[in-house]
Amino acid sequence: MLKLYNTMTRNKKTFIPRQKKEVKIFTCGPSIYQRPHLGNWRTFLYEDILVRYLEYLGYDVQRVLNFTDIEDKAVEEAEKEGVEVKELTEKIANTFYKETELLHIKSPTYNPRSSTTVDQAVYLIKALLKKEIAYWHEGDVFYDPLKFKGFGRLYRLDMSLWPTKKRHFKKDTYSGMRWNLGDFILWHGCEEGEKVCWDEELGRGRPSWNVQDPAMATKYLGYKIDIHCGGIDNLYRHHDYNLAVVEGVSGETFANYWLHGEHLLLNGKKMSKSKGNVVYMEDFLTIGYSSEHIRFYLIYGHYRKKMNLTNERFQEAAKRLKSLREMIKELIEPKGIRKSRSEVKDLITQLTQDFEEHMNDDLNVKGAFDSIFENLSSHLNIKLEGGLGDGDCKHIYQKLRNIDEILQVIFT
Repeated sequence: MLKLYNTMTRNKKTFIPRQKKEVKIFTCGPSIYQRPHLGNWRTFLYEDILVRYLEYLGYDVQRVLNFTDIEDKAVEEAEKEGVEVKELTEKIANTFYKETELLHIKSPTYNPRSSTTVDQAVYLIKALLKKEIAYWHEGDVFYDPLKFKGFGRLYRLDMSLWPTKKRHFKKDTYSGMRWNLGDFILWHGCEEGEKVCWDEELGRGRPSWNVQDPAMATKYLGYKIDIHCGGIDNLYRHHDYNLAVVEGVSGETFANYWLHGEHLLLNGKKMSKSKGNVVYMEDFLTIGYSSEHIRFYLIYGHYRKKMNLTNERFQEAAKRLKSLREMIKELIEPKGIRKSRSEVKDLITQLTQDFEEHMNDDLNVKGAFDSIFENLSSHLNIKLEGGLGDGDCKHIYQKLRNIDEILQVIFT
């Protein structure tokens, strides 16, 4: 059975969905004011592996991958470039779609944008105001964490450190992986001259980033989902804010499993747009690597462990993938042998069993891939000795096709 590391409980738990064969997943999508770099793609790829493996296990997966397109950063970037926010974000969205296709990432069930779910954000804010968990302050609406029992439990925030003096954090996001000990904004009241605004029951304004994800999640998946995914940075503030908003409205558990992917480092340092040490897909594509090489490198390492990107390690991964592909090509080519040795059927069964055993261990893609390599080496040796029949070759090919529906690096 599939076991996933649940950040909420800090241990691996057997995955049991709310509905027998249906899984609802919310995966934090990109802020489309700047194009995604390889560190961002690492997160989207582990989420893609999760979705594909759940489908491999027979689940019907309903997934939201959202676009954040009206946060402070998008507004500021548009002003900086002298364009409308929609023009800026549409260009980045199109780049995202193209690179998603190159990386063989499945299209989500729903791909909403913050700008298309303002109505749901307003609904949530009104509900929180009614419950007096949220309140008005100088034309904006803020969330009071002290009014929500269990605030910060995902991060395991020490609430004894909470200041006695009222503090208001008005920005959508703040730099650094730290906590803002105070009330966080839900609704930005627009002042005269501001362009990115909606005329709603709350007045003229726009929803903050802190309520945008909850609005998109609840509008398309409801108030109770199975898995909430994202990068490790979201464990600071953002996901506890999401949880507090949704559960503050519903009074019920929002997500049963929380998954967080670790950072991609570049030569030992965290890849970050703010630091300027980022690598994009085209940096590898223009020097002769394929998008499958990029996908493989980013999934060939456990999603909860930091990964250090260097030229040498990327080359090694590319060679590893090439070796497997060459082995498979040799293995599945018919040799006109009708009979096979007795142990072949067991080896073919073992191929799938070992793959699933590693994948069931919190999506251990590296272990799963390496098990394929080792098992196929045994098959190839038997074939070279004349003990692998053509029917076995076809059987192995079909098994690998099924496996590659998840990995998407072998036959593409």
